[in-house]
Amino acid sequence: MTAGQGTNEEAAAAGVPVTAAAGVSAVAETGVATPPSSRRGVIVNVARYLLLAVVIVAAGAYLWANWDEVGPKLAELSPATITFAFLTVIVGIGCGTMSWQVLVDDLGKPIGVGRGAQIFLVGQLGKYLPGSVWAYVLQLELGRKAGLARARVFAATLFSIAVAMVAALVAGALALPELVAERPELSWLYWLYIMLPVALVCLHPRVLTAAARFGFKILKRPRPDHPVTYRTVLSSLAWAVGSYLCYGTHLWILARAGADLGVNVLLLCVGVMGIAMLAGVFAFVLPSGAGIRELVIVTALSPLVGVGAAAAYAAVSRLIFTVADLVTAGGSAGLAVLAKRKLGRYHGDAGID
Repeated sequence: MTAGQGTNEEAAAAGVPVTAAAGVSAVAETGVATPPSSRRGVIVNVARYLLLAVVIVAAGAYLWANWDEVGPKLAELSPATITFAFLTVIVGIGCGTMSWQVLVDDLGKPIGVGRGAQIFLVGQLGKYLPGSVWAYVLQLELGRKAGLARARVFAATLFSIAVAMVAALVAGALALPELVAERPELSWLYWLYIMLPVALVCLHPRVLTAAARFGFKILKRPRPDHPVTYRTVLSSLAWAVGSYLCYGTHLWILARAGADLGVNVLLLCVGVMGIAMLAGVFAFVLPSGAGIRELVIVTALSPLVGVGAAAAYAAVSRLIFTVADLVTAGGSAGLAVLAKRKLGRYHGDAGID
């Protein structure tokens, strides 16, 4: 009897699947635990975390070097100012959620706000991992668990990215000229607008309908029983624009703590948040655009409130967004539980149960 046979017989006697025991035996004999592709994945992830660490250290060093200016500005922010800024971000996140839900509801039986918010908001926490793809992967799996076909969630998420891109570019036009005038090295941001005509074409109802039907066919899912309408697209876009209006308002509320800023600066802040968040999306190796968003905010606000204050407001903004993401994700999970108890399990996409 060979050593391998003995191992398998012992495993079978112990109630362990022979295939599992064989796998363990093979690893023990060869000393190879992971394939080369897995090792490459580990190396890439380590590199991303190292890059994140560099960004955090650089941001910390910047704050430390300018603490004489930053510290007092942070102290000037009253609890009321931070609370109002936080609430506007919460409303903005809600608008972003509805922009996605309008699309997912149009692709099948409506899922309800509770279920939709859980899928979108809990999934969005994946953006805090290096690599933007994790948020979308989480949304697919959460949708599947809630009873939605992955094809439906994927299509809605893909469409919502195009909608958010158009909304961000429209909002960003309010601030981009001033940003580039202040820092000419940011002129590369103009290249982002190459995406605008492409995104607008992608938002045409006929294009969305064709893309959805093709995707559902490839994934062998029943295609939607009606085409995407202009009403759906415009409604989703309106919610997305509303989210950037809220995000800009939160930045304006923070900035007004140290200077008398008018409505014209409110429009600038809306544009700044559009550009900042869009630029952050393209820095996909960094969690939630860490560092890029702050650079845009500091550049825009420095001429108005000073470098120290701008850095302080950018730091507080990041903290507010992080807490708001956690609060809304937790709240949406609670809403989903209540919806399931009240309405029962969702039955809308064939073949999921």
